[in-house]
Amino acid sequence: MGVTVPQFLLGLALLLSQDLRMRWLARTLAIVPWAMPEVVVGIMWRLVYHSDAGILNETLRDLRLGDGSDWLAGLSSALPAVIVVGVWAGLPQVTVALLAGLQNVPRELREAAAVDGAGAWRRFRTVTWPAIRPVALTISALSFIWNLNSFALVYVLTSGGPGGRTRLPMLFAYEEAFRYGQFGYAAAMGCVLVAAVSVLLAVYLVGRLRGADQ
Repeated sequence: MGVTVPQFLLGLALLLSQDLRMRWLARTLAIVPWAMPEVVVGIMWRLVYHSDAGILNETLRDLRLGDGSDWLAGLSSALPAVIVVGVWAGLPQVTVALLAGLQNVPRELREAAAVDGAGAWRRFRTVTWPAIRPVALTISALSFIWNLNSFALVYVLTSGGPGGRTRLPMLFAYEEAFRYGQFGYAAAMGCVLVAAVSVLLAVYLVGRLRGADQ
């Protein structure tokens, strides 16, 4: 099974919690997206993904890994490209929350586990994870809500294209209301979306809590 986004961000938070050289710089860079409005993030990443002069395609050409691609216009690449931008934009909130939880793990417990011969993975599983699990569950739930309600970032990047591949629910409701004048339909979609999010979130949290108790 591959590494998922939450696992990657948890690994990043664990790395930033270590006493490494230039840790202050790494922590500063990790929260840079937090200081940028979503519209600015969208414009910046449009330039990164640009088919001709984008940094990504230029790098691929320099490395002889291809002639580049129109990432935001491809039917198969548009949604993954938007997801990458969303992960980057949400990195500060998730990482800072997990890092704050890691700072509250008692050092004495980790040192005692190390003295008892527990390896790094066992210390994480028996000491670190139980302490940060409430924070991880909370930030995962909030990330789910933020991503489902994402509007400005997707609107600037793709406006829902190509072919509706990146038309997220909030963008769809916006178009129904302000492009087609279907305000009642858009309002009903908003109510249904709230109910759906509540149900999915409840199922997710119950499943995670049961899995953690086993």
